[in-house]
Amino acid sequence: MTKAILVLEDGTVFQGQSFGAEGECYGEVVFNTSMTGYQEIITDPSYKGQIVTMTYPEIGNYGVNLEDKESRKVFLEGFVVKEYSKIYSNWRARESLSDYLKQSNVPGIEGVDTRKLTKLLRTKGAMKAIISTIQDDPKILLKKVKESPGLVGRDLVKEVTNQEIFQWRTRPQDWISIPSVKKYKVVAIDCGIKYNILRLLENIGFEVTVVPAQTTAAAILAMNPDGVFLSNGPGDPEPLHYVIETVRQLLGKKPLFGICLGHQLLGLALGGKTYKLKFGHHGANHPVKNLATGKIEITAQNHGFCVDIDSLNKDEIEPTHINLNDNTNEGFRHKKYPAFCVQYHPEASPGPHDSRYLFDEFIKMMENH
Repeated sequence: MTKAILVLEDGTVFQGQSFGAEGECYGEVVFNTSMTGYQEIITDPSYKGQIVTMTYPEIGNYGVNLEDKESRKVFLEGFVVKEYSKIYSNWRARESLSDYLKQSNVPGIEGVDTRKLTKLLRTKGAMKAIISTIQDDPKILLKKVKESPGLVGRDLVKEVTNQEIFQWRTRPQDWISIPSVKKYKVVAIDCGIKYNILRLLENIGFEVTVVPAQTTAAAILAMNPDGVFLSNGPGDPEPLHYVIETVRQLLGKKPLFGICLGHQLLGLALGGKTYKLKFGHHGANHPVKNLATGKIEITAQNHGFCVDIDSLNKDEIEPTHINLNDNTNEGFRHKKYPAFCVQYHPEASPGPHDSRYLFDEFIKMMENH
């Protein structure tokens, strides 16, 4: 097997073996606590600019299929696992995870002590890193890491958004029912949207038009939708001035529902601030409390930035959800305008279904406005 090396910006070195593509990749290394769903994770556009390490030790044992991808391609920069399963078995599998990554030119490294790596990231925070199969000198690689760009201040949305407007159509093989009559029209602003969000929007009766992130408010209003969905996406929300301005101009004119990056963009459009989390929230098992009902939801999350809820006008904004791990804000709604958002992923692919009710709240908002 080809040797591979992972070097972090603090100088920590992990030796391992290569799977997937050979070569070098740079990115911010983060850990994901999901036990399954690696295909959905590697095709989540929100991981653009990042190297993902899985805390679950064995990855790849059920291969890769045609149905479970969450976007048009693999978007993460690199993949780190404790043990890559060279044998895969599943009735839907079409190829191995290694072959899938190789086709996407994405390097992977196995044989890494992912427990040690995760503890290091929890202590020091997310760090820039490099995976290489062509250079084994840690000093040379460390220099490359320190010269590589981080996430703060970068517009990664322009690298993941679809550049064409299109109508979403769920395929029969996607294992989800589609109502024959669609009651409402929704425009989804694509900042890195996942397919399962679009599947669920159509499943509950929406006719969904997906538009590029650069689409103006005027163009969206000209489509006369019943509501606007603000999608997830990668990286730092603050450089996305064009999307923030679009959201600002839509406030009060159409019902808005934002998730993940969309949550942060709504916060910025309302005059708030965002900040970078120490090591982010990545996984399918994060507990969130609904402040209105007191119920606890187990949620799927993938974000490295967060809204500073104290920076928002308390006369206009009502917090709705809070993270029980670190007490960060997980949702808020506007008291006057039909607009609400959550930081986590209610479509949960992979992950639990506790938060599906949020799509019903979106429907109620459109019925009332």
